[in-house]
Amino acid sequence: MTIRAVIFDLGGVVLGSPLHAIAAYERQNAIPENFVNRVVANTAPGGAWSRLERGEIGMSQFFSDFEAECQEAGKAIDAKRMFAEMAVASQPRPAMLEAIARIRARGLKTAALTNNWAAEPSPTASSNAQDLKRHFDAFIESSVVGLRKPDPRIYELACERIEVHPTEAAFLDDIGANLKPARAMGMTTLRVVEPESTLRELEVVLGFPLRAEPDG
Repeated sequence: MTIRAVIFDLGGVVLGSPLHAIAAYERQNAIPENFVNRVVANTAPGGAWSRLERGEIGMSQFFSDFEAECQEAGKAIDAKRMFAEMAVASQPRPAMLEAIARIRARGLKTAALTNNWAAEPSPTASSNAQDLKRHFDAFIESSVVGLRKPDPRIYELACERIEVHPTEAAFLDDIGANLKPARAMGMTTLRVVEPESTLRELEVVLGFPLRAEPDG
């Protein structure tokens, strides 16, 4: 079936990777590799990280609860500092924004589908969010809708918002576990490890160039 829409994860896809920032924080603080991600996975779906991304708790409660979960797992972390470093890393990737613009120019729809949390209110945060949202036809945030990947219902919601069947959508994410439900629903899935190579793959799927200077 023809692809009529492309759905993008944000962090690690359209934006710089928070996972890279977490890995750097672990290295800087002599914390075992992937410790934070293991705590997130092992405490889901009722842990602090999951509850934050569903909008059930605020940042202050999260920092306290997640630090306690990490301590119980064997390591002390400064969650507020780690999140500050994640925010610095999460800047827009120009190549991805260029690709999104080219996709929309061809008449396809685009959606953002992100596990996120409610940012502390500030004029800068509000302005950055609006700048990002204008690139998409739909913007689905876990903290707003009360669902988070990999819950199949959030993928269904994304397809409803852009009025396509899952088989008519391609989905990009940097976490393999988040791709599995989308693939099971019939979406074309691409895991983002390195943006340039992923865009080459997506060009093949869509049949038109997405980069300002394509190979050849």
